[in-house]
Amino acid sequence: MSIVKPESMAVFCLTPGGIRLAKQLQVHLPLTCFCSEKLLEPGFQAFNGSFAATVRDAFECYTALIVIGATGMTVRVIAPLLKDKLTDPAVVVIDERGQHVISLLSGHVGGANVLTRYLAGVLGADPVITTATDVNELAALDSLAVQLDADMHDFRQSVKTVNQMLVSDQRVGLFWDHGSLPEPANRWESDRYDTRGFITIESLDQIPTDLDALVVVSLRDQLPDLVVPVFKLVPRRIVAGIGCRRATSFQLLIQLLQQQLSRYAFDPLALKAIGSVSIKEDEQGLKQLSTCCRVPFQVFSVDALKAQEHRFPASEFVRNTVGVGAVSQPVAWLMSDGHLIGDTLRQQGVTITLGVSH
Repeated sequence: MSIVKPESMAVFCLTPGGIRLAKQLQVHLPLTCFCSEKLLEPGFQAFNGSFAATVRDAFECYTALIVIGATGMTVRVIAPLLKDKLTDPAVVVIDERGQHVISLLSGHVGGANVLTRYLAGVLGADPVITTATDVNELAALDSLAVQLDADMHDFRQSVKTVNQMLVSDQRVGLFWDHGSLPEPANRWESDRYDTRGFITIESLDQIPTDLDALVVVSLRDQLPDLVVPVFKLVPRRIVAGIGCRRATSFQLLIQLLQQQLSRYAFDPLALKAIGSVSIKEDEQGLKQLSTCCRVPFQVFSVDALKAQEHRFPASEFVRNTVGVGAVSQPVAWLMSDGHLIGDTLRQQGVTITLGVSH
């Protein structure tokens, strides 16, 4: 899934009117603005050969494209580039007089609908959004997933099913499984999220008999058997600090990481990132683990870990090898801001410490 980031927005201007609108937007957002050679001004970049060629290039490396021009022209240019609604960038079209801002592509997961509303507010324009949930003033499961930085097993089909149920006036419950969080005092601030159309369920023991489906926000690997179809939404909250010997195999790392997650009953989708010491930056097993789990691989300097190692038991072997007496625990401490979970796994030259990110 892609999430729109302000630093990765590209704007395409085809007329002097487009240039004027882009300048208005530049005041509010960090944008990369493209235009033709004849319209080139300071703060703008020339098209790489043509408008269409520049859009093709930008489609691969920007998370949001804003075209100030005709919708039909934009559709013809991006049509051959479309791959997947979960990874395509947001595409927004603005007419050159700034009267309408149109969410054209990746409205929910890509963030085009949110971006459309924001740009319309900046320009005093009408936002044009056609996704069924938004038209009916309902939340959408994929939008909630983006807000929570969450994933689901069989994400595509689950989103299609639940969103269709919402717009069809079926009753879809929403249960916040606060008990799945590692720290009892920690709770999801559910009122921060758009849940319009969902029916809040306070307890899995008291599910209304007329409910058609239930979305459960949870970190648990297993949920109890329930009488309604259940769709589990898993926020990415768990981080893993990992220490290992040189050339430790990916197979061993993934086996032990899964073992540690299972030990504390976490769904593997709850993993947010893995981390280690900087000398492991090119460790192939860890890099492959990061790719397989689809999470970032973060590394920390020896000095950063030394500042935290007094909190944990130290190994002289590790100190002589790495330069610091412990790796997985101080890494997990830094990644989770001190919120560690349970005991460290120590097997076959590998250490894994889990933490929960807030």
